[in-house]
Amino acid sequence: MNIANNLNKIQSQLPEYVTLVAVSKTKPISDLMEAYDAGQRIFGENKIQEMVEKHETMPKDIKWHMIGHVQRNKVKHMAPFVSMIHGVESLKLLEEINKQAMKHHRVIDCLLQIKIASEDSKFGMSPEEATTLLQSKACAECNNVNIVGVMGMATFTNDKDQVKREFDKLKTTFDHLKELNSPNCQLHTVSMGMSGDYKLAIASGSTMVRVGSSIFGSRNYAQ
Repeated sequence: MNIANNLNKIQSQLPEYVTLVAVSKTKPISDLMEAYDAGQRIFGENKIQEMVEKHETMPKDIKWHMIGHVQRNKVKHMAPFVSMIHGVESLKLLEEINKQAMKHHRVIDCLLQIKIASEDSKFGMSPEEATTLLQSKACAECNNVNIVGVMGMATFTNDKDQVKREFDKLKTTFDHLKELNSPNCQLHTVSMGMSGDYKLAIASGSTMVRVGSSIFGSRNYAQ
């Protein structure tokens, strides 16, 4: 497994406007450093404690993205350094991020997670809930967050037509939300697409892809 070669191959296939998040969850720091030495600076983790431990050890020019489900009581642990939080699915979570960011005199970039998949296990807001959130007074008062876009996860299926419909739904939602002109909100990022479907996602309008196994190999969750 040559991580640098994998990374360079994927980067060469991405349009210039698409940001690559290297999904490094469960992977050892040695693997991350191989990617870092090959030029990768954005890493995505789905467990806050694991991200904190890696942040403490690794170079400080890395941008850490929290891509997993976020529990409000754990936001404080990543607030000092996290670059972007992908999974904002409620006003309460946004307010907690704002509160913790304020303590560290930071403004944290956030993505609203939209539920586009048919699976019940996927988190996220409906497009209508996202619209209500962005137009709320409470959101306007969150001066230490910057909502920069949307994130969504397609259904885990081999049906490419279904996946494309779900990606198209996220892009349509993004286009609608962008017209709202909400405070603390500068929408430019559509985060969708992973190792198995990022090319389809880009064709549907993705500007940020989250790729793990195609860079680092399959994960060992038993560890």
